Amino acid sequence: MGPVSTEPSATADPHEVLGYLLKHATLKLTALTDAALEPLGIDSKDFGALRVLAHREPASQLQVAQTLGIDRTTMVALLDVLERKGIITRRPDPTDRRRNVVQLTEQGMQTFDAAQVAHGRAESAFLAAISPNATDQLRQTLRTLVEN
Repeated sequence: MGPVSTEPSATADPHEVLGYLLKHATLKLTALTDAALEPLGIDSKDFGALRVLAHREPASQLQVAQTLGIDRTTMVALLDVLERKGIITRRPDPTDRRRNVVQLTEQGMQTFDAAQVAHGRAESAFLAAISPNATDQLRQTLRTLVEN
């Protein structure tokens, strides 16, 4: 075995590792988003559920969970909190009593509308350091990576 180098290598810098960069970019964006949504009584996870519910007919809890890519138990806990806040309602599906149908309440729609504005501002602040073209390219690149 040869001598061990004490010189720092480029690969030792976590800022060169894609996983590190993606994780910390996500943490930074989530912190900005959560801070922006806090006055509305929700966080970024809640906003994800509101986005799904605001853009479709009443959905089952399972459909919302599948769309968000989270497990049923986590979805139920998230919806329990939103229901206590008056943001969503759940009722048995008239065609299948084993399923709950989830809908935004009027308060939920108002919260969603305000959250969209707050989220947009947080995202703009996060992306402010790069150009609009770089922003578009980042979105497209990430979309490609996620979809393939």
